[in-house]
Parts: sequence; structure tokens; C-alpha cells
Amino acid sequence: MTQTNNRFFDEIGRLMNDAAGAAQGVKREFDSVMRNQAEKFLRDMDLVKREEFEAVKDMARLAREENEALKARIAALEARLGGGTPTS
Repeated sequence: MTQTNNRFFDEIGRLMNDAAGAAQGVKREFDSVMRNQAEKFLRDMDLVKREEFEAVKDMARLAREENEALKARIAALEARLGGGTPTS
């Protein structure tokens, strides 16, 4: 009877190990599929990459600064010429 119990428990243990291995395989496969689907979803949304966004943000900041400098120059030139704002 002792040997039968041991064999039974050995089989149960082996079955549990196999089930745990299969569960890990299913989890890895699930994670892989979910990651691929998330990447596909983000690609399909046509989102801007962070680096591109930062580059455009810097370009906009520089353009604003240049615009403000040009406004100040125009105002100074108009003041020197004695003219006010032009009438339309």
C-alpha cells in the first residue's frame, strides 16, 4: 500500500508540474499576444513619438521668440520714423 501511495503522489506531483509549466507557457503566449496587439493599436492610432513632439515644441518656441523680437524691432522702427500704427 505504501508503494501505491508513493506512486500516486508521484503522479500527482508530476501532473502538477506539467500543469504549472503549461500555465507558464500560456501566460507567456498571452503576454506576447497582448503586447503585439497593444503595439499594433498604437501604430494604427498614428501617434507622434516623444522625440518628434519635443523637436516641434522647440521649433514653436524659437518661432515665438523670433516673432516677439521682430515685433519689438518693428515697434522701434515705427517709433524712430515717428509713425504710429498704419491705418487700413
